[in-house]
Amino acid sequence: MSLPEPATPADRLNIASVVDQVYMAIRERISSGSLPRGARVHQEDLALELGVSRTPVREALRRLAAEGLVEMRTNRGARVADVDQIGMRSSYEARTVIEPGAARLAAGRRMEEPLARMRAAVAAQRRSLRNVQRSFEANREFHLALAEASGNEFLVQFAERLWVARIGETIYERQVETRPDGSRAGHLSEAGRRAPGNRDRMLLDVREHELIIEAIEAGDGRHAESLVRRHLTDAMKRSTDILGS
Repeated sequence: MSLPEPATPADRLNIASVVDQVYMAIRERISSGSLPRGARVHQEDLALELGVSRTPVREALRRLAAEGLVEMRTNRGARVADVDQIGMRSSYEARTVIEPGAARLAAGRRMEEPLARMRAAVAAQRRSLRNVQRSFEANREFHLALAEASGNEFLVQFAERLWVARIGETIYERQVETRPDGSRAGHLSEAGRRAPGNRDRMLLDVREHELIIEAIEAGDGRHAESLVRRHLTDAMKRSTDILGS
């Protein structure tokens, strides 16, 4: 039996490219909630769905495990990492360090494309005050666009990493009804209804986002930085209260 030819640099590049694509596809499923926190990750199903062998799926899962997004368990497969109150607070603390600086840089650069995304996200939030899921998605888009507006690729990567951990999704899950099939209904659950002034808070979030955009467009980096820091600090306290409910 003859041995296979050694992989060429081009072959290795193609393999790496497939792993990258599979990694991004799984990452997006985790970020969007298609793969809920705590859910089993079936390599065979993902390989079939993505049209690849199990090898790139396995490599992508290892990368996600190194990022803390997936837990690999001996003889038990993989599952999406869960998030507790400590993890939620840690994520908000990291965002409170990163996003205010991103806002300051954004005010100095005033890049039109990410600013347009921020404005569109705020408009979507305003239209979604009665739908928690859509409001969450618009909120996520706003904060990712804010990172992009900084013009700093490392800040963008940090922001994406924090959002893909789905800390915000954890809060969203605690506030909406769950159907028998596990899907989300979009309207508030009992925990969400108990949260004081929930709809008013969503409306205030919209206004705070608008003020952040105004400060960036005015080139006032210090004010934009202060607004984002206060916005995230308030959100962290509110989210801690919801998780503890």
